[in-house]
Amino acid sequence: MSRVEQAIAAAHEADRSAFVGYLPVGFPDLDTSIQAAITLAQNGVDVIELGPPYSDPVMDGAVIQEATTAALANGFKMKDLFTAVRAITDATDVPVLVMTYWNPVFQYGVDRYADDLLAAGGAGLITPDITPDVAAEWIAASERTGLDRVFLAAPTSSDERLSLVVESSTGFVYTVSTMGITGERAELDRAARTLVDRLRAAGATRACVGIGISTAEQIAGVSEYADGAIVGTALVRALRDGGIPALAEVTRTLAAGTASARPVHEN
Repeated sequence: MSRVEQAIAAAHEADRSAFVGYLPVGFPDLDTSIQAAITLAQNGVDVIELGPPYSDPVMDGAVIQEATTAALANGFKMKDLFTAVRAITDATDVPVLVMTYWNPVFQYGVDRYADDLLAAGGAGLITPDITPDVAAEWIAASERTGLDRVFLAAPTSSDERLSLVVESSTGFVYTVSTMGITGERAELDRAARTLVDRLRAAGATRACVGIGISTAEQIAGVSEYADGAIVGTALVRALRDGGIPALAEVTRTLAAGTASARPVHEN
C-alpha cells in the first residue's frame, strides 16, 4: 500500500474514518503555511492536501480563492511548493498530497514535476480538472515514481466513467459530495452517499468525500459510509481569522467527528 493508503487503513484500524485536511501553500506567507500544515498533522489530520495557488481556480470557493490570490500577490513560485512539501515531510510522517490544476503541471513538465515532488517527499497528486482518459502521461509518471494519483468522481458521472476513475486512481477516489465549488454547506447532498455506493459497486476500496464539509457532525455523517472526509474552507478560514492557534483548535474539533462511526467498508 502507498503511504496514503496506509494512513487510511491506520485510521480504520483505530475505529474511525480518515481526516484529509486542505490548506493553500504560501498563505498567509510561505513559512506560516508550512507551520500550518504541520499543525494539521499534530492535531488529527491523517492526510495533508496542499494546494499551490492558481490564477484561475474554477473549483474553489470565495475563502480559498481569497487565500490563493493573496499567496500569488505575495510572490508564490512553483519552487515554493517543493520547498514546502520538503519542510512538512521532514517534520511529520503524515503523507502530503498536492491538489493542483493540470496546467501548472503540464507547463512545468509532467515527469519533472513528478520527480521533484517525489524528491521533496510528496505522496502524490489530486487532479480536479483532468480525467483518466486524457492523463496517460501522468499515469505513466506516477507508476514510474510510485506517487498516488487521485482522480475525482462526481454525482453526474456515468457508470462507465466511475469505473475508469476507480481503475485509474490510487490512494483514494476523491468523491465530490455535490456539484459546484468548494465551500461550506449547511447540509451535504444525499447524492454523496449514493455516489459512494456506486463507487463501491465499481470496485473502489477507498472513497473520501469532499466539498461542503465544515463541521464535526458532517464528518461523522460521512464516516457512516465513506472511508474519509476532506475539509478545506473551514481550515483556511480558521487560519485566516485566528492564525495557527485557531487552526489547531478547529482541526482538533473536526477530528473528533471521525471517531463517531466506523466506515462500513473494510479494506
